[in-house]
Amino acid sequence: MPPSPRQKRPTIYDVAERAGVSKSLVSLVLQNSTRVSDEKRAAVRAAIQELGYLPSRAAAALAGNRTRAIGVMIDDFRNPWFVDLLEGMQAVLDAPGFHVTVADANLNAHLEQSPISGFLAAGVEGLVIGGDVDAVPAEGFPVPTVVAGNRAIVPAGADLVANNDEAGARLAVEHLRDLGHTQIGHVTGTGRAGELRRRSYERAMRDAGLEPRVIGGSGATDQSEGRRASRELFERWPATTAVFAANDVMALGVLGTLDELGLRVPADVSIVGYDDSHLAGFDHLSLTSVDDRSAEVGRAAAELLLARIEGVRTAARDGAAGVPSRAARRVIQPTLTVRGSTATATDATDS
Repeated sequence: MPPSPRQKRPTIYDVAERAGVSKSLVSLVLQNSTRVSDEKRAAVRAAIQELGYLPSRAAAALAGNRTRAIGVMIDDFRNPWFVDLLEGMQAVLDAPGFHVTVADANLNAHLEQSPISGFLAAGVEGLVIGGDVDAVPAEGFPVPTVVAGNRAIVPAGADLVANNDEAGARLAVEHLRDLGHTQIGHVTGTGRAGELRRRSYERAMRDAGLEPRVIGGSGATDQSEGRRASRELFERWPATTAVFAANDVMALGVLGTLDELGLRVPADVSIVGYDDSHLAGFDHLSLTSVDDRSAEVGRAAAELLLARIEGVRTAARDGAAGVPSRAARRVIQPTLTVRGSTATATDATDS
């Protein structure tokens, strides 16, 4: 019986307690997973009916209908990379009628329950993990999952679509080297993608016989960290003539530092960002940036996810066990978009 307006709405925890099972098992039942015994499934459904726990999408799933919902977990709403990722996903998901719900893991870090649990309870048919999220279990999820971008954790059975971050960082260094720069610094933050870019920058510098100059790695890859790290960079190496930033947002922080120091871009210092976001193309920024083709990452992630979802439904319809095929790995190669923030090093600036 559904709760009256004055009654507290039952939660998934209430269902789990009534049925004598874990919250995760309730989520599996809501997803019609084949990994649940008939006995446990019956107990959960009985508890759901007794308590009146019927969120609209979960109710649709229990009735055998489709929610056509995709949950997307990111780690920073302020990062424009996610905008391009979502646009690429939506271009694929619109036609078959899927809609996307997005949650920021960092904004929800104070909550006891992970937003991913909320996605599963709401009956999403698939998940996209688009950030370095602590709540991602290595053992995976009960629904098809795709990881977008290089991440610290790739759950078991999940497909992966990512930019070649190492190739992109090398493009940035080689571009600056071709312009005659030898004193090239790098500002970075946390995350698997940032780590790959840093390592590649260091290799490219050493391959050219140059000393790497890295600041950061423990803070966020945002504008404030870009400003802090670039201040430290120029305090330690004031003769630096070029900076490679881990992403375009950090590059904005570098621009702020250079303005404070009275250094001109690109006459005194050249800057290369990463992501080739819409920020890079603004006329007053004109930022040279590595294009990691994030919209294409989004399209590929959506295509893989739809294929997985259809595979699960086909297996369920045919009564098969639904053993997943081997996880796919798709790598998107980056390019470099050259704009007005980089220029040839002069004797005065690179001596």
